Amino acid sequence: MDVTRRIMDRVLASDVPLERVAITDAARRLLAVEGPLAPAGTAERIADALVGLGPLEALLRDPAVSDVLVNGPDDVWVERSGELVKTDVVFPDNEGIVAAVERMIGPLGLRVDRASPTVDARLPDGSRLHAVLPPASVIGPIMAIRRFTAAVPNLDALVAAGSITTEGATLLRNAVRNRTSILISGATGTGKTTLLNILSTEIPTTERIVTVEDAAELHLSGHVVRLEARPANAEGAGQILLQDLVRSALRLRPDRIILGEVRGPEALDMISAMNTGHRGSMSTVHANSPDEALWRLETLALSGTRRVTETAVRRQLLAAIGLVVQVERREGRRLVSRIVDVARDETVYEC
Repeated sequence: MDVTRRIMDRVLASDVPLERVAITDAARRLLAVEGPLAPAGTAERIADALVGLGPLEALLRDPAVSDVLVNGPDDVWVERSGELVKTDVVFPDNEGIVAAVERMIGPLGLRVDRASPTVDARLPDGSRLHAVLPPASVIGPIMAIRRFTAAVPNLDALVAAGSITTEGATLLRNAVRNRTSILISGATGTGKTTLLNILSTEIPTTERIVTVEDAAELHLSGHVVRLEARPANAEGAGQILLQDLVRSALRLRPDRIILGEVRGPEALDMISAMNTGHRGSMSTVHANSPDEALWRLETLALSGTRRVTETAVRRQLLAAIGLVVQVERREGRRLVSRIVDVARDETVYEC
């Protein structure tokens, strides 16, 4: 048995709390006696294996990494600065991947197994984890982690980064301050949530904001109330739906509601909120263009069990949304590519 495995077993057999700092300190003390020639960083790797994501922890400490994708024990990729790159990180076997996932979701009351082969979870740092096990995954256990990254502080910083022009930033700043309801549209990883965070900094701190999210990623200042959805636990209980939270938000006396991402029948509640005194509310949606964003929002609003006509939804939608802001990636850079004034059906900004 190598020294790393021996120290891990000693730590597990001790009364050391299963916390990263405590385990790292204990491992260092044991290594000083039993493995003084062990490579640098061995104590940290032991802590990663016992309470973290094992070999992935080193990748997650890299600020340039935005996504970590595990397709198998020896097929681990990262997205770094907008480019997918295969790494030399390996797990010992498929069971090592499953064990890493279970360490992360166990404290959350979630489970993943053959009977329930998919799981979504928010990690302590705000990153999002999604895992799929056989039989749903043909190639074995797979995992994707969307990193939580520090938000760009404001629109001026976005201009400095070349993601929007000064004119575009002024347009968005005035829209937020004038309480224009905004829908941010884009594909996965284009920076929708980042832009939503930035726009929220322009909201006066005297206004009461209620945020509704599938996984809490927004970091707003001022008078903010945060609501977060939750999947069912291992017993199939405790699920909290976005649709229910949007309705609850309406009863919390919000000036604005910010829905992190609309992806289901909660779209109808969000549209209704924008039309009933909550001007200046904002949300995001997955779509490839402003037109597709409105079509998708309409489809989602009609996907629930409530009986409502397409005509009624379309009228509410056109009255609710002031601007659709399209974000995209070009050559690894995220930028605001187009802003559409919905009422006038006119592009008011394009890059």
